[in-house]
Amino acid sequence: MSRSALVGNVTAMLEDAGFVVSERCAIRPKSFDVAARRGEEVLLVKILGNIDAFNGQTGAEMRRLGTYLGATPMVIGLRTRDEELKPGVTYFRHGVPVLSPDTAFDLFVEEVPPLIYAAPGGLYVNIDSEILADAREDKDWSLGRLANELGVSRRTVSKYEDGMDASVEVAAELEDLFDAPLTAPVSVLDGAEEVHEGEPTPEDPDVDPEDEPIVAVLTRVGFDVHPTDRAPFKTVSENEHREEEMLTGHSELTETAEKRARIMSSVGRVTRTRSVYVVDHATRESVEGTAIIEESEIERISEADELRDLIMDRADPEEEVA
Repeated sequence: MSRSALVGNVTAMLEDAGFVVSERCAIRPKSFDVAARRGEEVLLVKILGNIDAFNGQTGAEMRRLGTYLGATPMVIGLRTRDEELKPGVTYFRHGVPVLSPDTAFDLFVEEVPPLIYAAPGGLYVNIDSEILADAREDKDWSLGRLANELGVSRRTVSKYEDGMDASVEVAAELEDLFDAPLTAPVSVLDGAEEVHEGEPTPEDPDVDPEDEPIVAVLTRVGFDVHPTDRAPFKTVSENEHREEEMLTGHSELTETAEKRARIMSSVGRVTRTRSVYVVDHATRESVEGTAIIEESEIERISEADELRDLIMDRADPEEEVA
């Protein structure tokens, strides 16, 4: 299957599941292919045939963007260089959860989350430690008796009841012994932190020297500005006072810039962020909801409300963020 066909299939699946999906980010560099929203669930999705192509730089960028935009970064892919991705299993690459299309379908359409996750050494499941302890006590088994049944040490059983996860084989044996479901699903949309140790948000990349005047203005009027290095926009800015985010682009107003501005508008509608593109010389006021502002105009702005009013005035009214 071509990557373009795979992207189309995944997009259609998300739409069938009730997500609003952005325009594909068909421009390089890019850390994600589409953004998607269903209610309060927001995804940034990278779609790959071979997930080994997903590198650390892209993973770091997706995790940063997920933090700033309140979204879950996710990779949907078919295989590694060695094998097909197994259905019902959550994988991880560079801190980002990875699902096969079948697993994503089960999660989003059928609303059946995966139970298994891959980690060094094999496939594991998240044991509900409280249910396990209750089941053992209801059967009046000691830790030693359960350890003998499983062929493991008493200390290992104690760790299971303290929250340590188990291999798929051990989990199946436990459920057979107690005739009860003991596993808990992987909470992919919450970052799967119960089975994957969370890592701090990677540090922002350096500001492009050409963007420093724009970043200086945004910082001066009260925004926390986060540069990007693999996104269709140059920065994500947060205004804590108004609790709003803004996507910003900056370049000459070329055909490629207009394409970026359209993608920013589409992503902004999904993530509920405003978007603005700063240019040297403007020949139009907006591109499908992304306000076009000249650099000389933005340098004169002294307050966040002034910038917000200018963006609202320039953007197409029907495209404004509610």
